[in-house]
Amino acid sequence: MALVSGEGSIRKMLGTLGEPVRYALPLGDEQLPLNDLLGRTIRLEALGEIRCQHCNRLTKKSYSQGFCFPCMKKLAQCDICIVSPERCHYEQGTCREPAWGEQFCMTDHIVYLANSSGLKVGITRASQIPTRWIDQGASQALPIMRVATRQQSGMVEDLLRQQVADKTNWRLLLKGEPEPMDLIAERDRLLEGAQPGLQALQARFGIQALQPLTDAQVQHIRYPVLEYPAKPQSANLDKEPVLEGTLLGIKGQYLMLDTAVINIRKYTAYTMAFSVS
Repeated sequence: MALVSGEGSIRKMLGTLGEPVRYALPLGDEQLPLNDLLGRTIRLEALGEIRCQHCNRLTKKSYSQGFCFPCMKKLAQCDICIVSPERCHYEQGTCREPAWGEQFCMTDHIVYLANSSGLKVGITRASQIPTRWIDQGASQALPIMRVATRQQSGMVEDLLRQQVADKTNWRLLLKGEPEPMDLIAERDRLLEGAQPGLQALQARFGIQALQPLTDAQVQHIRYPVLEYPAKPQSANLDKEPVLEGTLLGIKGQYLMLDTAVINIRKYTAYTMAFSVS
C-alpha cells in the first residue's frame, strides 16, 4: 500500500550542486528529498485545485507558470520583458513594479554558454548561478560575460543567438548525456563573431557595463539518473491527473519515470498528492 509522502501546492524542484545534484520537491510546507527514491514507484496526483503562487487566489488555469490571470497582468515578473529582456521598458517609466525591477533587473546578470541538449546561450542573475544551470539540465556551463542590467544582458544574448540556439530541446535533454563540448573555444568563437555588436553596446552603455569573464572555468554537472527513457513521452496532468511509475532519474525540472516524464515547473501552484511505495 502506498504511503502518502506529502500533499499541498507544488513548486519547482530545488537542486543543490553535488555529485550528483541533490533534489528536493517543495510540496506545501514540506521539502521532500527525491534522490533516495530512484528505482522506487512514485505516484503524483493533481487534486484539481490551483492557487496563485502570489495571491493564493483559486484559479481554473495557471498563467505564466503559477499565477492567476489578474496577477499575470499586473506583476512585473509576468511581463513580456522577462522572456524578452531586451524589451525592458523601465527607462520609459512604464515598469509594472519599479521597486521589483530595481531589485531583480537593475542588477548584475551573467551571460553564459551551456551544453544541455547541445550548445545554447542564456542569461541569469549573478546570484542564480548555478541554480539556473541545474534548472535547465545543463551538463556543462560557462559564464562568459558579466553585464550591468537584465536588459543589457538580453541585448548581448540577442547578438549571440544569431550564431547559436537559446532554447533547450527537452526530448534530447532526456535521451542521455550530451557529447562534451569545448565551451571555452565556443565562447571565443561566438564573442569574436559578435564583436561589432558588442562594441556598439559598450559605446552606448560604457565599457564597465559589459565585462568579459576570460578567467571563468567550465562547471560540470552530473544528475541522478539510473536510466534514460528511449522515447520520452510527456505526462499531461490536466488530462490524466494521476502519474505513477518507477522513478528512473531527475534532470533539470524533469522527473523521468518508466511510464512518462513530467516537467514539475509546468505545474507550479497545482495542489498535488505525492506518494511512494
